[in-house]
Amino acid sequence: MSKLWGGRFTKQTDQLVEEYTASITFDKELAEEDIQGSLAHVTMLGKCGILPQEDVETIKDGLNRVLGMIRRGELEYTIANEDIHMNIEKTLIDEIGPVGGKLHTGRSRNDQVATDMHLYLRGRVVEFVSLLQKLQEALLTQAKANLDTIVPGYTHLQRAQPILFAHHLMAYVSMFQRDIERLQDSYKRINVLPLGAGALAGTTFPIDRHFVAEQLGFEGVYENSLDAVSDRDFILEFLANASFIMMHLSRFCEELVMWSSTEFNFVELDDAFCTGSSIMPQKKNPDVAELVRGKTGRVYGNLFGLMTVLKSLPLAYNKDMQEDKEGMLDTVRTLQGALQLFAPMISTMKVNKDRMRQAVNQDFSNATDIADYLVNKGLPFRQAHEVIGKTVLYCIQEGKFLLDLSMEEFNKFSELFGDDIYEVLQPEQVVNARNVYGGTASSQVEGAIARAEKGLEVTVSWVDSKLDKSK
Repeated sequence: MSKLWGGRFTKQTDQLVEEYTASITFDKELAEEDIQGSLAHVTMLGKCGILPQEDVETIKDGLNRVLGMIRRGELEYTIANEDIHMNIEKTLIDEIGPVGGKLHTGRSRNDQVATDMHLYLRGRVVEFVSLLQKLQEALLTQAKANLDTIVPGYTHLQRAQPILFAHHLMAYVSMFQRDIERLQDSYKRINVLPLGAGALAGTTFPIDRHFVAEQLGFEGVYENSLDAVSDRDFILEFLANASFIMMHLSRFCEELVMWSSTEFNFVELDDAFCTGSSIMPQKKNPDVAELVRGKTGRVYGNLFGLMTVLKSLPLAYNKDMQEDKEGMLDTVRTLQGALQLFAPMISTMKVNKDRMRQAVNQDFSNATDIADYLVNKGLPFRQAHEVIGKTVLYCIQEGKFLLDLSMEEFNKFSELFGDDIYEVLQPEQVVNARNVYGGTASSQVEGAIARAEKGLEVTVSWVDSKLDKSK
């Protein structure tokens, strides 16, 4: 089979070389973006008088026919045609004849593939912002339902201070908000058109790159043709942002796995998001959470893999850069799966409020408040810290908790203790005493929820404004 680029060659490509160098097995996922870019390109060729309008209309009709074949699953991709660009162009020529060969006028596969990836990632960024927004909505719903739920807060995985469970959930709302903002910021660097850079130096044809950019909804064009075909920063940035998201999801997954264990019993995940054991019938395993936690590693790997590919490449395009796609596409699929599952898993999660309260009542997470109490009575904090350390040690030795102590026992450690200490030690009082911006007091958490809900409206508006460009 003759290659579309085969004029300079006297031999057919070795079959093993074809199999090794072909990218069609994975870059076929860019098929619709390739058609989208080609339609804009050929329209520009007609506008600029580079191709007669009759040829332009024939090519556009052929491209739309090929697009229909792609969407119906009828297009047969072959390794002999190497990549998505050549597979589509060969099919176009088969459909409309030699005029299809005019489509490639004024462009190279180098700027064509870069354009495809910009179009592809632009759509995925909007999709992931939308999915993160839905996850935030699920978290906010759970937070509002748990404004009276008190749970131990942890540092070093040791009980530290009581907090509202809603406050804990809102921490993840904040994390995912940063993820949203990083994706939104990256959009402006993705939304730049490389088409028209040619192989590396531009083209001799009088093309109009800004017209193509306008058709495709790009906000600008690359200033330098070498940079246009060799830049993969926008993919690296996406992979880095995806790594952030997966890291945040993985942290949450770790807590879900612990919380749903018998030892914690703080939450129960819905059966739809768990699996059983092939040998132990009593088991209910949090497999979705565990897999998301595990798949974080492959997303990190895709980032480091591409960074390594690019680290020593000279300008401009090199075949090494074909390695930019599989990791990107794998990360997209991995992140899609995780985010699509996470929101409904959180929405259907049952919270064991009584168990959380029991845990708070059976620890020393209110100890800091005794220190603050003594400080307010005039004792220097370091001395107060020592007093409470000795008080806690006494409780441990006696098998008691702080609220179990009599006033006589309290006064063994300091005469500053009064009857009001019992009110200070109540979990609700401990929580609401932290009434500072960003704190766990119920009024502060309610304010955080209200601000987050306003933020969601902004995110929804941003997604709506980008959807037409990203289709």
